[in-house]
Formats: sequence, C-alpha cells, structure tokens
Amino acid sequence: MLRTAFAIGVAVVIGACVLKLVTGIVGGVLGLLLALAWVALKILIFVGAAYFVLSIISPDTARKVRERVGGGAA
Repeated sequence: MLRTAFAIGVAVVIGACVLKLVTGIVGGVLGLLLALAWVALKILIFVGAAYFVLSIISPDTARKVRERVGGGAA
C-alpha cells in the first residue's frame, strides 16, 4: 500500500513538472505571437493612414501605388 501511494505521488510530481513546462512554452509562444500581431497592427494602421492622406493629396499617385501593390485597379 505504501508502494502504491509513493508511485501515485511520483506520478503527480512528474505530471506537475511536465504541465508547468508545457504551459511555460505555450505561454512564451503565445506572448511572442501577440507581440508580432501588435506590431503588424501598428504597421497596418500607419500604412493605411499614409495611403489615405496620399489619396486625398494626390489621387493619381495613390492609383499608381494601388496598381503596383494590388496588381491592378479594383
């Protein structure tokens, strides 16, 4: 009976260590992905605002940019 209790205790400790390791790795990866998504959102907002200003100031240049980036007029 003591041997069974010891085996269960060892299994619980090993399981807790594995769980901590897995959640630490997943948390790090998730944090990295969220940071990259945040940077991408900032870039998207900046480029969108720049294109909006360009389309107001110089519609012909905005059309050329849209054709070059998008592959043609929409």
